[in-house]
Amino acid sequence: MIAESLSALPTWVLLGVAVGLLASALVALAFYLGDRFIGPNTAASDDGRTRTVDERRRREIRAYLTAIGERFREEHALGDVAVPFYLPEREVAVTFDAHDYFRLEGEGVYTVLCEHEMPGRGLGRRLPFDVVEPEPERGPRRGGATAGSGRDPVAAAFAELDVARDADADAVKRAYRTRVKETHPDRGGDEESFRRVREAYATARNHVGEVDGRTARTARATGVRRTDRSDPPTGFGR
Repeated sequence: MIAESLSALPTWVLLGVAVGLLASALVALAFYLGDRFIGPNTAASDDGRTRTVDERRRREIRAYLTAIGERFREEHALGDVAVPFYLPEREVAVTFDAHDYFRLEGEGVYTVLCEHEMPGRGLGRRLPFDVVEPEPERGPRRGGATAGSGRDPVAAAFAELDVARDADADAVKRAYRTRVKETHPDRGGDEESFRRVREAYATARNHVGEVDGRTARTARATGVRRTDRSDPPTGFGR
């Protein structure tokens, strides 16, 4: 009966139905293939790049701490935060995550933030104690570049905050307050921009605080712990 009904329909109607079904099947197939192959491969590529950068920084910092003779632990838990490196004799944490940096600093842990652009050797000038720098590696490198070379993370941080590089701590804090209001997700910003601003503030504050770092080294030598670790409020409960 179905065959008789179909034979009674005009040819152009049957042709249109067939074309429509074929088009729907092709669209469904395209979505399936895109979800099955393109999506996961892209995510894997992004994750792979992240892991590559993270492992590079770990290797460089591991080698640097070994070169200066500093004992360290990897993936050390401080409360519910696991830091990539922890120096138990100095009570210093090293992290790659800006969120963890502010959280630990707020809890009174001396924390060093290492950005993606910072080579392992850059850790020395941020540590709160005197470091005898190891001899630099000798020999030519491909393209004449040194390991970890790239743009200056300090310059990039001050540019992100839109403040002069020679700005003092108060100016950096004011710039941070302004930029965090502009980029906070609750004010129409996005998480990535907000993360960059927080990381830039941490870097700029570390740079401006070099004098404070020398004071901290003196204080640690006399057994006095640094107590002023306040951060400017974001005004958004984060």
